[in-house]
Amino acid sequence: MTAPQLLSGVYGAPPMALVAVDKSARQLSPLEPGGDDLSAALPGSYARITMQAPAGTLERRFALAEALTALCPGGVLVAIAPKDKGGARLRKELEAFGSKVAETSKSHHRICEAVRPETLLGVEAARAAGALHRVEPIGLWSQAGIFSWDRTDPGSSLLASRLPPLKGAGADLGCGLGFLALSVLKAPSVQVLHLVDKDRRAIAAARANVQDPRAQFHWADVTQNTLALGKLDFIAMNPPFHSGGLEDKALGQAFIRKAASMLRTGGTCWLVANRHLPYEAALTEAFAAVRLDHEAAGFKVLEAKA
Repeated sequence: MTAPQLLSGVYGAPPMALVAVDKSARQLSPLEPGGDDLSAALPGSYARITMQAPAGTLERRFALAEALTALCPGGVLVAIAPKDKGGARLRKELEAFGSKVAETSKSHHRICEAVRPETLLGVEAARAAGALHRVEPIGLWSQAGIFSWDRTDPGSSLLASRLPPLKGAGADLGCGLGFLALSVLKAPSVQVLHLVDKDRRAIAAARANVQDPRAQFHWADVTQNTLALGKLDFIAMNPPFHSGGLEDKALGQAFIRKAASMLRTGGTCWLVANRHLPYEAALTEAFAAVRLDHEAAGFKVLEAKA
C-alpha cells in the first residue's frame, strides 16, 4: 500500500518577503473562509506548516500546539511574528513543546523554524486552554482569538439595549459570539436571522450560544461578494474596525456599503460604533436617511433607512 502523501499548510498571511510558502499549501487559518480546519487535521498528516503566529498568548500557544500535532515527526513548523506581538516568546514556547528551534530576526520579526519531535510535551494542555469552552463570567461559549472572547463588549451591549423589536428577515454582520443575535431573536416577529462572521471560531461559538431554529450561520467575509441572502428587512451590526491589529476605518465603511446592498427599500440598519469613527459620510452616501439614535460611554448608535 502506498503511504499517503504528506501535506503542506499555511496559517494566515505570513510576510512573503520574510518566509517562503509552498504553492500547494493549504490555508489553515480560521480567519480565511473556505480554508481547512487545523483542529480537524489528522495527527502526522503535514510535513510543513508556515504560520503567522497570533499575538494573543492563549491563541498563539493553541495554534502552535495544533500545528505541531498535525505535523509528522521531523516535520517543520516555521512560525513568524513581530517582536512586540508574540515574536519574542515564540522560541521558548516552541521549545517548551519539545521542539528543536532555530531562530532568526529580520525586519522587526522573529522567525522560528521548529522541528516536530517524536514526542510532544504539553500540547494537549495548550489545546484545551485555547479551545472552544463556556466562559462563565459572560455565560457564553467562546474561544481565545474571537473578538471580545472573554468579556461582554460594551458597544454590542449598548446596541442591544437600543434596538426596537425587529421583524422579518435580517442579519447580524460580524456576529462574533452571537451576543447581539440573542437580543434580536427575543422579538417573535423576527422570522430568520443570518449570523455572518469571517472567523470560523466565532461561527462555532455562535452555533453553541444561539439555540434558535430561526438562526442561520455563515462563515464568510462580509466585505466580499459571496453572500446571497436575498433582500433583507433589517441588519444589526457592530462593524469591526481593526485589521491585522491596526485601526482600519475602511473596514467598517465596507460593512456599511454591504449592509445597504443587502436591504430592501425601506429596510433598516442599526449599528454601533466608537464615537470617533467617521461613519456618517458613508452612511449618508449609502442610505436614504440616517439618524443618531443615542450616544453613551464613547459609543454611538445609528439608524439608517435604505
